[in-house]
Amino acid sequence: MIRLQALFILLIAACTLTTKAQDNFYDPATIQDIRIAFRQSDWKKTLDSLFLTYGDKARLVGNILINGEKFDSVGVRYKGFSSWNQGEIKNPFNIDLNFIKPDQNYQGHFKLKLSNVIHDPSFVREVLSYEIARKYMPASRANYAKLYINDSLIGLYTNVEPVDKPFIQNLYGSSGNTFFKGEPDTLIFPFGQNANLALTHGNDSLGYKNYYNMESKYGWSDLFRLIRILNNSPDSIENILNTDRSLWMHAFNYTVLNLDSYIGYSQNYYMYKDQFGRFNPILWDLNMSFGSFRDSDGSYNFLGITIPKLKILDPLEHAHFSITPRPLMTRLFANDTLKRMYLAHIRTIIQENFSNDSYYNRALELQNEIDAVVQEDSNKFYSYKDFRANLDSTVGGTGTMIFYPGLKNLMDSRVSYLSAYQGISGSPEIKDISHYPAFPSAGNSTWITATINSASRVFLAYHYGQNSAFIKIPMLDDGNTADGVANDGIYGAVIQMTDSIVQYYIYAENDTAGIFSPERAEYEFYSLQPQTLPGDLVINEVGYHSLANAFIEDPGQNCWVELLNKSDKTIRLKDFKLKEESQGVSWSFPDTFVESGKYLLVWADGSGGRHTDYLIPQTEGNLVLTNPGGLRLDSVQYYWLESNKSLGRYPNGYGDFGYMEPSPGKYNQVVTTPSTGFLLYPSPARDNVTFEFNIQNQGYSVEILSMSGQRMFQADYSASGEAIEVVALPVDISHFPAGIYLAKLITSNGIFTRKLIIF
Repeated sequence: MIRLQALFILLIAACTLTTKAQDNFYDPATIQDIRIAFRQSDWKKTLDSLFLTYGDKARLVGNILINGEKFDSVGVRYKGFSSWNQGEIKNPFNIDLNFIKPDQNYQGHFKLKLSNVIHDPSFVREVLSYEIARKYMPASRANYAKLYINDSLIGLYTNVEPVDKPFIQNLYGSSGNTFFKGEPDTLIFPFGQNANLALTHGNDSLGYKNYYNMESKYGWSDLFRLIRILNNSPDSIENILNTDRSLWMHAFNYTVLNLDSYIGYSQNYYMYKDQFGRFNPILWDLNMSFGSFRDSDGSYNFLGITIPKLKILDPLEHAHFSITPRPLMTRLFANDTLKRMYLAHIRTIIQENFSNDSYYNRALELQNEIDAVVQEDSNKFYSYKDFRANLDSTVGGTGTMIFYPGLKNLMDSRVSYLSAYQGISGSPEIKDISHYPAFPSAGNSTWITATINSASRVFLAYHYGQNSAFIKIPMLDDGNTADGVANDGIYGAVIQMTDSIVQYYIYAENDTAGIFSPERAEYEFYSLQPQTLPGDLVINEVGYHSLANAFIEDPGQNCWVELLNKSDKTIRLKDFKLKEESQGVSWSFPDTFVESGKYLLVWADGSGGRHTDYLIPQTEGNLVLTNPGGLRLDSVQYYWLESNKSLGRYPNGYGDFGYMEPSPGKYNQVVTTPSTGFLLYPSPARDNVTFEFNIQNQGYSVEILSMSGQRMFQADYSASGEAIEVVALPVDISHFPAGIYLAKLITSNGIFTRKLIIF
């Protein structure tokens, strides 16, 4: 705790709140304004010619305005299969912002994918489907965009987030592993193999190159290994495939009748191999969901399916017959437990979206938001009357227009059929989940229990890291697993706590049906973490009326507190509290996480969310951070917060508080960083030590020597190219014996030393 004395005292002032900037490019509440300018007046003919001749390999260069922000030298081409037509005014677009200029982007987005809504009179199928899918698996965001070309309105499009390397990087923390799209060079139907993952093109990966689009620099051998194991080694599937993610994809497709997918022609999906060696499927191209595509179900109706048959389409039909192999379904459905899990996922999607009509209410909201623009769109493929009617009723059937089922008419029947399907009902009940001890410690055992009725098999699934496979262990009702007495309906299992967060779920089944808790598992789960101790998470900086342009996430917020996770583990902040003791007020964190070495900003302005429900005072404040058990982790007491300055720790994360230029979400720096020599902190130290110094476009070396002269650490670094750079270099010293050492910085300006004490 520190106290900073102000030379004068003001009354407590409240923080103010200015307009919040945000990335809203895929916010469904906003319609994007996109304006393309080509030099060519015959741009339609040119784009048609390029697409016919080169497919996705050529683009027309133009300029673009996105919500008023200008970008030049962007690459534009058409996209799509059945949605593109030669000579059509309103064709779908793929726009590459960094086609010529590297790293040119809009709000971090490098490509734009605009769908022309050609197979959807309601205009809501794609946006609504992605919203539903994102409840259960990673999927693109989507909204709407008005597209102009050379100042003429082309129409209202759906604006869909690409599944590309930035998307993958955000999900998995990497983007360089094997990444492919299920997209054959030539779609063959109804009897084509396409991208079905069947072992039907020989025993060499070269035989499969015409059926998949490799998005990564390498990966054909990985893809062939996936195909081989999926088809030949069913007991090893879970080692190479995220089976639960696959089950969710199939459950979604069959519930919302998205047959233009792996179901119908074996296409329109992505796979990414994560850092644990498992392939993860990702949905794509949902513009023909809710029965808009009916050319094939890949099974008994491989030549086409009527709307009445669509309503009662068997979600396990491929377990009995496929016109060409569908191993991504049949190999999973052959396992009774995986089949019951799949049906449990269908039940969850039905109950959360369709039985309660939430999908219909959301579709109405979307239609109302875009109503005026739909009327303005003179190039739309259906009438305004069709737009309004198709939410409830089937439209079309005249001229070249096929019938498009009304969403409500279709899904009312679909829900009735699926709700009565064997395996949907009759599942066990899971309730009263608890764990002991309440605040577990790393290295100790933790018991997890639940009351479960009507179950013959129960397991606990847990893992210690995001995206890693869940470890499954039995939960027992034997009276020996912290579960009370035998056969009392209370099931228990024990796991070992580490210094990482444990994520877990429970699955129970009988011979009829299965159930997850939470029901969105494995996408959602329960979490346990070892008790956070003082020094793991610190208050690192406090700002009051600080510079708006310093903010990395929420510009315009004026009162904020920055936390820094100094530990080597991710910390879950659920039930942590940030107190302001001078006012006697306390605020509980929402269920959010802060990764090791990362910062988290909390805005103290009373506006909800990750904002405290109280205002911090400018004078005489006392901020205290506590863990769920009430243990005091850190605090800062101050007399005065300087406007347009911040109060922060220096050295960053360790030192005393002092006034500095605001750096929310960034490393704290003050003008005291020496122009020669270096800072070394903390000292004494135990696990890590940081060298901090100024360097002027030159290479440098750092060393740590024992008092006997033994070199314990040495590293050389080249010049960064910056004229003047502040370097903060962490060094792992956890394996050094306790004692006194010499730390050295070697530059062209000289050799500088400091004493280091390790305990």
